[in-house]
Amino acid sequence: MVRAIILVKSPKKLIAARLRKVNSVYDSFPTSGQFDAVAIIEVEELGKIRDVTNQIQKINGVERTETMVEVQ
Repeated sequence: MVRAIILVKSPKKLIAARLRKVNSVYDSFPTSGQFDAVAIIEVEELGKIRDVTNQIQKINGVERTETMVEVQ
């Protein structure tokens, strides 16, 4: 399994709840600071991270994302 954290910039107040509806997102919560929410994902292989990121970027109100892959 590959885990990653996706930081999400969005003015929408309930963006964290919307992120939880995306496949492979197993946790999501609002944050303060430069980004408004964090999505923690787990996928079978590295290439699938792009698919999840693309799904998140299609959510209404998402302005941008930044992805960090867990390194072991």
